[in-house]
Amino acid sequence: MKLKTLLTLLLAAGLITAAGCKNDNGEGGEAASDDGSIIKVDGSSTVYPIQEAMAEEFQKNSDARVTIGVSGTGGGFQKFCNKETVLTGASRPVKQSEIEKCKKAGVEFVELPVAYDGITVIIHPDNDWADTMTVDELNTIWGPEAQGKITKWSQVRDGWPDQDIQLFAPGTASGTFDYFTQAINGEEQASRGDFSPSEDDHVIVTGVSRSKNALGFLGYAYYDENRDKLKAVEIKASDDAKAVAPSMETIANGTYTPLSRPLFIYVRKDALENNKHLKDFIDFYMTKGSKLVKEVGFIPLPEKAYTLAKERADSLTTGTVFTGGSKVGVTVEELLKAEGGDEAAEAAPAEDGEAKAEADGKNAAEGTKAAAEENAEAGDKAEKAAKAEEAAE
Repeated sequence: MKLKTLLTLLLAAGLITAAGCKNDNGEGGEAASDDGSIIKVDGSSTVYPIQEAMAEEFQKNSDARVTIGVSGTGGGFQKFCNKETVLTGASRPVKQSEIEKCKKAGVEFVELPVAYDGITVIIHPDNDWADTMTVDELNTIWGPEAQGKITKWSQVRDGWPDQDIQLFAPGTASGTFDYFTQAINGEEQASRGDFSPSEDDHVIVTGVSRSKNALGFLGYAYYDENRDKLKAVEIKASDDAKAVAPSMETIANGTYTPLSRPLFIYVRKDALENNKHLKDFIDFYMTKGSKLVKEVGFIPLPEKAYTLAKERADSLTTGTVFTGGSKVGVTVEELLKAEGGDEAAEAAPAEDGEAKAEADGKNAAEGTKAAAEENAEAGDKAEKAAKAEEAAE
């Protein structure tokens, strides 16, 4: 299943509804109908294709109707904490400020990981100089201090053309923006402001595809759908690191760093406990999600992760397994550790980690010492990062 029509066209046609309808009492609620058959969803534009695919398939065998808004991760949490929606998609973990806002409104939530994604840095296909970039070079372009000063490609690397850089990016309410600025600039929201922002990833695609001097970033699925008119930049984590292109394989095995990240949905506990339609939708999400996630261009988590997430939903386990906000370099294994403990993390890749197994199998088939050493190094880093995360918590 490919991504459908432009979000803007869907909005214009009324096929995506703003997920903030009021009930008869004038309050935000999980449905406009008495039986809760309207499930109101909002949130991340990155997660939207997953939400759309889940809703489309679920509604084929359900009386419920799923309405989906696209307000960005931050905007989605605002509606969620205001009880205007029962489910919100997020391309980063919930922030502490959002936790506090929900708490004040009496909203408890269940956090569920649904997929893995890699933020993809994109350029025009005719750009023949920026095929690879380092994290430091991205920081040179996107750091707050770059505003009004770093305006030409030639200022980023010697030998690059003396042409103006045209920048496109998600809006500041986007979880993708939060994660990118954390990973590249060291702090969420720390960025130059003189770029063209949009909560609609298709607008970013259009902007970059029309200019040879453009640069932008968005979720991998949107690049994958538009690779005929975009080029993905290979990223070097450091000056002496190997350049790595985003792909299903490199995102799954954690070598596309530091721009790989998990994606989430957050569900209101009260609605999940009392609305059978919503519970059925979440059950569908967790049991059928892997296939649909892959169909729309994202990387499924190991099946064990979906099982653990379903257990969280069934037991109405509230709160976040993260400390709040973006977590740079979180791997599937670390996500599993946070969800279900070390044993689950160790067992899942061997049993059900389809994407990682494919990557490992390819390396084994090639039989290269370099690949083996690289995987071992990645595993050591993941283990150290996980231990550091556990110590911090």
